[in-house]
Amino acid sequence: MDLTDPDQRAAVTARLAGLYAGQPVVVGPTVLAGTTSYVAWFRARGCPVLVLATARGAGAVPVDGDCVVVDVTPPPTVSVTEELRTHDRLARHLPAEVVAAVEAFDPERRGTWFTTPFVTTDEPILGRPATGGRPASFLALEDKMLADEVWDAAGVRRAPYLIAPVDDAALARATDELAGPLGAVWSGDARDGFNGGGNFVRWIREDADQAAAMAFFAPRCDRVRVLPFLDGVPCSIHGFVLPDGTAALRPVEIAMLRDVEHRSFVYGGLGTFWDPPEADRAAMRDVVRRVGAHLQAAHGYRGAFGVDGVLTADGFLPTELNTRMSAGATTVAEVDREFFTLLQANLVAGVDTGLTVADVEALAPLMDAERHGKVVAFADERSVGGPDAYDVAWDGRAFARADAPTGNVLSVADTPSGMFAKVDPCSVLTRGGRLAEVNLALMAFLDREYAVGFGDLTAAPDLR
Repeated sequence: MDLTDPDQRAAVTARLAGLYAGQPVVVGPTVLAGTTSYVAWFRARGCPVLVLATARGAGAVPVDGDCVVVDVTPPPTVSVTEELRTHDRLARHLPAEVVAAVEAFDPERRGTWFTTPFVTTDEPILGRPATGGRPASFLALEDKMLADEVWDAAGVRRAPYLIAPVDDAALARATDELAGPLGAVWSGDARDGFNGGGNFVRWIREDADQAAAMAFFAPRCDRVRVLPFLDGVPCSIHGFVLPDGTAALRPVEIAMLRDVEHRSFVYGGLGTFWDPPEADRAAMRDVVRRVGAHLQAAHGYRGAFGVDGVLTADGFLPTELNTRMSAGATTVAEVDREFFTLLQANLVAGVDTGLTVADVEALAPLMDAERHGKVVAFADERSVGGPDAYDVAWDGRAFARADAPTGNVLSVADTPSGMFAKVDPCSVLTRGGRLAEVNLALMAFLDREYAVGFGDLTAAPDLR
């Protein structure tokens, strides 16, 4: 099988779509604009589609008539982490009128749910199988208190770390022991559920930083992992665990930006335009193969996962494990998003896809040939109104509103937890360039135009 051949890959994609073909599909709960591609794919496979929309979101929404849209109001949240934590509970405790809408849409209960990775697949939802998410056991592996045990079990080089209770003295001792020239980083546990997007990560350099971090973690976590601050390019490497092993993909840059004054991190987008040196790329792919082998042997893992880390002056060091089709995995999968989305759903559902490591890794050169990036911005508890979308011009350093098409379209809207913006398409991203620099420009534009308050941010240096 040659997945680099578009016709052969299309045939495999059609076979993988058999998980849904012709059946009613309930998508969500999630932001409506995030479902546009999925609705189009399902409709092309003869599936009636209903979307449970928690908000409209930024960007294009499904074409009128392609799906039934049912609004469902999520509980109030103050961060992306809290918003994503609501997905499973919301899907399983829907208001009576929403349940009635689902039953009217699929009265014979022939349908299937297609959810976000934050909805568990262990039990049906309203009597219909849940797909697109993951088993609760896979989700639990994302607890940052477990990551270093995974690196050790997989034989992966890592930074020194300590895990301490949320206690002033214990965390101060751990920080004093591990802090480097730029200080230390604290990451909270998953006591109350998944956390991501840097929401439970704090940069510690001074006593005031520790006091502020303690005030945050005390009501939310029992334990905190302490690492030295790792300087270099934040990045990730992704793989798919298949029956015969782990297919390793290509590296992804993570635009994790720094607010030096307030000692905080601001999550931006991801991209494949940046390339690490070849030796580092090979080492990162070896990391993902080792971690995949451990996950498969120890946890019966299958499907996509990613290892976040930093390309330091001394090479790649892992920091986090994402046991899902994460934003980084989705970025490299843009070469054929439908194929990879269906591959993930089938693997997690336990379907024999007939694909091997060699089949999937054959697409890595295509990922190098077709570069993709997501220049995005999130801000908790901020409102920009909208939705709004318009072209922006680029002068090599900054964005500005444009009166004519530029190949750069900025979309902005409120979300259940704050605001979201993106530049998509973004013609200024170029092979070899850092997406982080473009992300800085987006956030500066949002500060000027919408007073979002990102402030003075900087990108991490490339030390290799």
